[in-house]
Amino acid sequence: MVNLEWYRTFKEIYENGTLTKASVALYASQPGVSVHLNALEAYVGKKLFERTSRKMIPTEEGKFLYEYIIESIKTLETAEQHFKKTTQDKNPSLNIGMCSEMFQLIVEPEIAKLEFDLVARFGDHTNLIKDLNNGILDLVITPKVKNEKKSLVEYTAFSKERIVLIAGNKTDTTNIELLINTKEFKALEAELLKHMWYSSSNEMEHFRRFWFENFNKKPAFKPNYILPNITSIIRCLANESGLALVPDFLCNEAVKTKSIKRIWDGKVNTENTLYFASRTDLKHKKELKTLQDIFKSKM
Repeated sequence: MVNLEWYRTFKEIYENGTLTKASVALYASQPGVSVHLNALEAYVGKKLFERTSRKMIPTEEGKFLYEYIIESIKTLETAEQHFKKTTQDKNPSLNIGMCSEMFQLIVEPEIAKLEFDLVARFGDHTNLIKDLNNGILDLVITPKVKNEKKSLVEYTAFSKERIVLIAGNKTDTTNIELLINTKEFKALEAELLKHMWYSSSNEMEHFRRFWFENFNKKPAFKPNYILPNITSIIRCLANESGLALVPDFLCNEAVKTKSIKRIWDGKVNTENTLYFASRTDLKHKKELKTLQDIFKSKM
């Protein structure tokens, strides 16, 4: 008989796109995720993904299987969370969702001080809000508001993130800074194109938006290096050369240590409002406020 965990593993690989991200979502090792996938493919007798160096691409059989099982898996996950909530009243537990970079910077340093259990999930905002609506999550940090009729989700603005231009401290930014100061933006755009650029797959929207708002056009080039997340970009730029556009709160520490330089906030501020998205029927209001206060104090 098929192991139901194989289906859960398959779902996370399908939604996250890589074995590494799936293993993080499942709190499992990457080899263990591979074992589950191989076992499921052997069971169904068909290949469910095409393996590439960057991504797991679902085959037609994989797409069909996903559509067939997804609602059942979500029902089981909802039942699992409901069961935990009704049997662990003596030890409150919050289930939260956000980008991994924000969790590492804001929540990780406070984990040992929390007086309640915490389950964190990472993913794109659309999927996290779906899980919030389905009762799987209690709190999501998101830059997007999705108002739906009869929804039990409420949004509260608490901070803003500004997209800024940064450079590794070995980057010669003399001409860039001169052109910024003299407001020669056409020449500035040409100068920026001469440098090596870093970005991440989940931040390309911010990249394009910053460029359009400051140069009145879409960027006519692709970054040289597209990395998994913003923290990878900052580590790669530290004490090296190159440029990137990143949220300010994620690079402040590296700017303080002077491993990177904050070059330009743009002639137009490219900002996102950040919201607490939480359920109105949440029982553990005190624990929710504790997390919200942590975010407010650090952003």
